[in-house]
Amino acid sequence: MKSKSIENFMKIVFFISATMSIIAIVLICIFIFAGGIPFIQEYGLKNFLLGTEWKPNNTPSSFGILPMILGSIYVTIGAIIIGVPIGILTATYLAKFCNKKIYKFLKPSINLMAGIPSIVYGFFALVVVVPIIRNIFGGTGMNIITASILLGIMILPTIINISEASIRAVPRSYYEGSIALGASHEKSILSVVLPTAKSGILSSIILGIGRAIGETMAVILVAGNQARMPAGLAKGIRTLTTNIVIEMAYAADEHRQALIATATILFAFILIINGIFLTIKRRTNNG
Repeated sequence: MKSKSIENFMKIVFFISATMSIIAIVLICIFIFAGGIPFIQEYGLKNFLLGTEWKPNNTPSSFGILPMILGSIYVTIGAIIIGVPIGILTATYLAKFCNKKIYKFLKPSINLMAGIPSIVYGFFALVVVVPIIRNIFGGTGMNIITASILLGIMILPTIINISEASIRAVPRSYYEGSIALGASHEKSILSVVLPTAKSGILSSIILGIGRAIGETMAVILVAGNQARMPAGLAKGIRTLTTNIVIEMAYAADEHRQALIATATILFAFILIINGIFLTIKRRTNNG
């Protein structure tokens, strides 16, 4: 009887713990959308999304966030191009090619990368990457290329850890069956193991994209923070997240409402991206 009571009590504890994340998401949605939608309705969704000028201090004020939307998209795509191939290949190496001595050094190093504060990454890029990009492409060195390289590095731990776990979860019989049919070690991994682990690898990419889109402090240091339409990979830009952080401290009235509306668009943007990738993942699993 006592054990049954303990079991019921623990079920309640686990249920409450499981629902906390749902409650948090609901509260965030209510706060963000309740604060941003009224401004979007008043200013006009088309004017807000497709406006090319962000001039909150002008008369009349302009609150077009298209430059920031494009800036976020460009640096995220750049981070994907840099981080995803390196992350997946590194995960494959750790799971199937790395010997135990090297693994004992590499794995803790990758885990340590996940714990480094983003501002430290940003300072590293400011001191090391920015001068290199400046020497190669000219300008200030604070641009889309630098921000993409930085975010590509920052998403590596997420992609590597989840992809490695997915690769290791593939039954060894798949690999052994491929070897038995005459395939080489490399061919078996690339043609059998990795495609089988594609669901987990895709999940790691989704989380990596979420990290890249939502990153703020590191990007502030290296992106140039210029609220204008992107004029080239070697030119400065401003992302949605940095736009909010830079101006929220002194924003008031309509300006503040516009920044909250920017957060609403960013939140909706992330939800749409996650929904698209989850749909692709579901179709991939069914296929």
